[in-house]
Amino acid sequence: MVISVPRLVIAAPSSGSGKTTVATGLMAAFASRGLAVSPHKVGPDYIDPGYHALATGRVGRNLDSYLCGTELIAPLFAHGARGCDLAVVEGVMGLYDGAAGEGELASTAQVAKLLRAPVVLVVDASSQSRSVAALVHGFASWDPEVRVAGVILNKVGSSRHEEMLREALDESGVPVLGCLRRAAQVDTPARHLGLVPVAERRSDAVDAVGAMAEQVRRGCDLDALYALARGAGELSGAAWDAAEVVASSPPPPLPVPTLGAAPADPRHRPERPRPQTPDGLRVVAVAGGAAFTFSYAEHAELLTAAGAEVVTFDPLRDEQLPDGTGGLVIGGGFPEVYAPELSANEPLRKAVAELAFAGAPVAAECAGLLYLSRELDGQPMCGVLDVSARMSERLTLGYRDAVAVSDSALAVAGTRMRGHEFHRTVVEPGAGAAPAWGVRAPERRVEGFVQQGVHASYLHTHWASQPGVARRFVERCRTS
Repeated sequence: MVISVPRLVIAAPSSGSGKTTVATGLMAAFASRGLAVSPHKVGPDYIDPGYHALATGRVGRNLDSYLCGTELIAPLFAHGARGCDLAVVEGVMGLYDGAAGEGELASTAQVAKLLRAPVVLVVDASSQSRSVAALVHGFASWDPEVRVAGVILNKVGSSRHEEMLREALDESGVPVLGCLRRAAQVDTPARHLGLVPVAERRSDAVDAVGAMAEQVRRGCDLDALYALARGAGELSGAAWDAAEVVASSPPPPLPVPTLGAAPADPRHRPERPRPQTPDGLRVVAVAGGAAFTFSYAEHAELLTAAGAEVVTFDPLRDEQLPDGTGGLVIGGGFPEVYAPELSANEPLRKAVAELAFAGAPVAAECAGLLYLSRELDGQPMCGVLDVSARMSERLTLGYRDAVAVSDSALAVAGTRMRGHEFHRTVVEPGAGAAPAWGVRAPERRVEGFVQQGVHASYLHTHWASQPGVARRFVERCRTS
């Protein structure tokens, strides 16, 4: 199979240069021309893909060579870009920045090479003129396998400033494909973990994306950018397919041992997991809404391929789990922002606890871990785990190599996965009698909780790297 989708990688010398503004604006501008645009984000970030989805009407997808391995970058790209006229890939950090101590691994440059895609460098020109040529020359010549094929100048102050920048770049040999003036209306609000997700400000986010598109239309040569995208090299290989990878993954050993089971809680009456739906599928409820916005699209696709009916619910609004729920997935997000509202929804908290105490499989990552705790910043949560959670001044951030310590609904002990941590909270204690993971970096430690069917941890993982996780989880739903 030959993959020939036109594609561009939008990169920058550093964070804060305007990648998200330019990439999202390009996606929206091309989509408004009637093109089917496939949006992608290098790295583990969950928030930018929400803006990409708003710009294109398609699911934003991540391309992370640390979490998934280099061999999956092209297949995952092809899966997301199937049937599209153009793909726009937003980079992460600076062009050559990647996983600490791992060379080019997980960098935008590496992904651009794996996709054989031209790179457009977004440069914050607000405090320079002729020096911009030296900067662009350095980035364009650093790695001859990375094709820096154009520059978009951002935060240009005036017509005279633009003229000086263009004159300097004439000597670099890298064409200027756009010039954007400073525009406050495209700024998006941020807080302790980055931009505020789309789900929390949808109306304002729609306006912001519209402003980005208009700025890009006015300042960029869209025809030249599309021509550049069409010159991307062909890729060979098959697109990633959830059904195929689930079918080829090893069958999960069953039954799963119950480890570190919690004592009976008199406040919650255990009940058997609800029956399967008439067609034989097991409902897997996935937390969504404003408090739980972090998820990779491939997780739901893998669960579906494994035989689940995936139903989204909102813990801020829904007082019961979806009918027929046999398993529960609670991903990342911002429960600390919505702790009072989550706590006030006592019927749902009780339903989650009853499902967990009955032994049904529950996969909780980061925000999910906080929601299952006894309390978060003094607000009662589900009480599934006997831990207390609170906000912290310290940012915990980085890639992690991990190994499963305990058999669980997700993995057998010894399973190796790579993950990512990104939070400003702490839980006490940090691990249970049966920990979820042993983590190698930045220090050796165990973390997380395996308790009956619950697997709860701070670690965000990408199941495409281990599709057997989804198959095992759904099988556990069927046999609980």
